[in-house]
Amino acid sequence: MRNNSFVVFILSNNRPDNVITFNSVRKAGYTGKIYIIIDNEDKMANQYIKKFGEENIIIFDKKFYAKKVDNGDNFNNYRTTTHARNAIFDEAEKLGYEYFLMLDDDYTGFQIRFNHRFEFISKSIDKSLDKFFDVVLDYFISVDNLKSICFSQGGDWFGGGNGGFGEKVIIKRKAMNSFFCSVNRRFMFLSRLNEDVNTYLSLGNRGDLFFTINQLQLNQLATQKNKGGMTDAYLEGGTYVKSFYTVMYCPSFTKVTIMGSKNKRLHHRISWINAVPVIIDEKYKK
Repeated sequence: MRNNSFVVFILSNNRPDNVITFNSVRKAGYTGKIYIIIDNEDKMANQYIKKFGEENIIIFDKKFYAKKVDNGDNFNNYRTTTHARNAIFDEAEKLGYEYFLMLDDDYTGFQIRFNHRFEFISKSIDKSLDKFFDVVLDYFISVDNLKSICFSQGGDWFGGGNGGFGEKVIIKRKAMNSFFCSVNRRFMFLSRLNEDVNTYLSLGNRGDLFFTINQLQLNQLATQKNKGGMTDAYLEGGTYVKSFYTVMYCPSFTKVTIMGSKNKRLHHRISWINAVPVIIDEKYKK
C-alpha cells in the first residue's frame, strides 16, 4: 500500500480456527500488517497465538474498557464487540499507526459494485485490495470531519442495481461492519448490542460524519450462523432485544417495526430526515 501508516485489525472471539476474514483479505490482495484482537477473558487465547503467532495477536483488558461505556442495560453481560472496537484506537496508537481498518472475522470476500463508467456490476476483488484500501483511505483523509467510512454489505443490495444502493452513485449516512478510522479522529462506540447503529446515529445526530460507500461491498456469513463471536448473544435475545437498544439511545427518530415479508422479524427503523443534519452542496455557499 502507498500509505505505510495503515493497519488492519480483525475482531475475533472464541473461534481461532474460523477467522475467515484473515484468508479473505489476503486472497483479495491486501499485503499489509494484520492483527487479531481478542479480549483477556477469551479461553481460546493460546489457540489464537499458536495459529497466528504471538506477535500478531493483541489481547486487551475487557473490563477496563467496559468501565468506559454505558452498556445500555443492567444485565452484567460483557458479550459485545464494543470494548474491542474502543480498544483498537489505543492499540493502533501504541503500535505507531495513524489509520486503521477494523473488520469482523466472518467476511468471505470483497466486491466491486460500479465500474469506471458508474455502471452497476458485481465483480469480486482479486489480488488488488491494496489499491482499493488506498483509494478509500485517500478519500477518508481528504474529509477532515469524517469519523469513519465503511464498505456496503450484502443486505444493502437487495433489489440489485435497482435497489436503494444502486439507483445512483451515493454515500449513505451509516457505518457498519468495516470501519476505516484514525487515531486522530477518535470516537467511542456505544452500548452492548447494536453498537454500530447506536454509534453512528448518536454521534451523527450531533453533526459527526459516518459514511458507507456503495462502490465496494463486503460479503459475510449469514447472521447468527457462525459459532463463537457474538452469535450466542444474538441468538439469546434475537433482533427483538437488539433493536430496542437503538430506540433507547435515539428515541426521537428511531422506532421498532416489522421487517421482511416471509420471514418477519422486529427491526429498528430510522427516520433519517430527523436523524442527522443535512449536508448541503457547496454550490449554495455564499
